[in-house]
Amino acid sequence: MRVVICEDEALLRQGLSLVLQGEGLDVVGTATTADELDVMVERDRPDLVVTDIRMPPTYSDEGLVAALRIRRRHPKLGIVVLSQHIQRRYAEELLAPGDGHVGYLLKQRISDISTFTQDLRRVARGGTALDPEIVEILLTRAQRLGGGVEQLTPRQREVLGLMAEGRSNAWIAAHLGTSERAVVQHTSNIYDKLDLPVDADDHRRVRAVLHYLTH
Repeated sequence: MRVVICEDEALLRQGLSLVLQGEGLDVVGTATTADELDVMVERDRPDLVVTDIRMPPTYSDEGLVAALRIRRRHPKLGIVVLSQHIQRRYAEELLAPGDGHVGYLLKQRISDISTFTQDLRRVARGGTALDPEIVEILLTRAQRLGGGVEQLTPRQREVLGLMAEGRSNAWIAAHLGTSERAVVQHTSNIYDKLDLPVDADDHRRVRAVLHYLTH
């Protein structure tokens, strides 16, 4: 898998590059600005972009703007945004197209390299990877606005949150210490209460959930 990294801090940029290479990913370029990222994407045609949100010159949202611009040009290119900050608006803008290939992870919460690279590979394949704190913000907002989330039981809400992170039924079952059959039943009840289409495909069902949470 070919990866381009955009990070203005030298130690983080070099460290991330070494970590990904050590996990078997092919880092084909590293950028320090959003403009450099644009050039590398067009030149190197990566499968995945990993970028910070706050980039030079203003250190506001240059990385996010670049990510959104790249998604419009290359909707099947995986993009993972790494940040130290949670912004619901940023998450909603990234997820708005509803076609997967996107991740929003918090740098300070990445503690397991294997899980991190699994998330990156899932995004490149068309899935999603969201930090649990971001999912909780989306769920809380959806619950406050009404429309179905407030009708869910605590366990159903927990399952919905894990679905929104991009997790499969098997992963959710192992994480919750229950059977996959029980998770399937929970997801079926969630679909009914939220009026979502039932779909066995992991990627499509996650997209349906995220569309619900961001719209």
